[in-house]
This record gives sequence, C-alpha cells and structure tokens, in this order.
Amino acid sequence: MSLVATLYRRFEHLVRELMKFGSVGALAFVITLGVGNLLHVGVGLGELTSTGIATVIAATFSYAANRFWTFRHRDQTGMGREYVLFFALNGVGLVITWLFQGVTKFVLDLQGPIAYNASLIVGTAVATLFRFWSYKKWVFLPADAPAVDPHSGLPDAHDLPVKDAPQHGGHHRVEPRQAEGYAEFSRTP
Repeated sequence: MSLVATLYRRFEHLVRELMKFGSVGALAFVITLGVGNLLHVGVGLGELTSTGIATVIAATFSYAANRFWTFRHRDQTGMGREYVLFFALNGVGLVITWLFQGVTKFVLDLQGPIAYNASLIVGTAVATLFRFWSYKKWVFLPADAPAVDPHSGLPDAHDLPVKDAPQHGGHHRVEPRQAEGYAEFSRTP
C-alpha cells in the first residue's frame, strides 16, 4: 500500500471536513467580497464598515452551511450555544481581517479597490485558519465529547468519567481544566 493511500485513509475524515469547510468558506468569501465591494466601491461606505456588514451576512450563511453540512456528523449542543459561539468567533475573525485592512489603509497608506480587495483577501485567509480551528474546538464538538448544558455552554459534570478517583467512598469536588478542545472536569478528593 502506498504512503499516500495510507495517509489518506488515516486522515480521510479531516480531508472531507476540510473540503466541505473550504467549499462553504469559498461561498462565504464570495458573499463577503461581493457585498463588501458593493458597499465600499458601489455605495461608498468605509472599508471597515463594508467588511463588517459583509462578514455578518456571510457568517449567517456560513453557520447554516457548516452546521447542517460540514459538521453535521458532530454533536449538536444546542443551536443557541453554537450560534452565539460561532458569531463570537467570527467576530474575532473579523478583527483579524480588520487588522490587515487597517494596516493597509492607515499604516501603508494604500487606498482604493485594489488595496481594499488585497487586504480583504489576505485578512480573510488568516481569519479562516483561525475559524476552522476554533469551530472544531468550541462550536461543533466531537460526538464523543461530554454532554453540554445548553444553559451554561459547559460540559455536564455528571456525564464525565471520574479520573483518578479514590477506590474508597467519599466526597469529590469538580474542578475545571482544559483538555483536547473542550473544558474537561475531573473529580478530585
């Protein structure tokens, strides 16, 4: 068996997720680019305002497409929780894009449609890397992750395995700690 075939089989699920995420991202980028240019070049709104509005529209599309297509095999922890986290993380991605646009406009003093689009493309590319990582880590959790309380957004401590628990009876307290992309709780005496 070839090395490529072995690697593909090992990472097939990740390759499929990346391809779907990339397809959704490409469509969301077309929405961002189209709406952003319409608002900035066509209507005359500022670069950051145009990108902000375009990103909200594209993020709405992106959430639905990622929830119901890209990450549909992952655990669904409540639309409200996912929606809030998704848009908060998109806000971080927007700030990343704005940083590139701000440097282009205010530091490099480059303006106009070419500078706008170049900074939008580079900023969106960097923000996309952050988004893919953060969606998998906090929004669309793996199916084997502990159940999440829809009110708090935190894992339900009752569904988590007890690690390093004493063999004899006694009381345990639950302490949070970070592990493998979600808040994990371990019980300690």
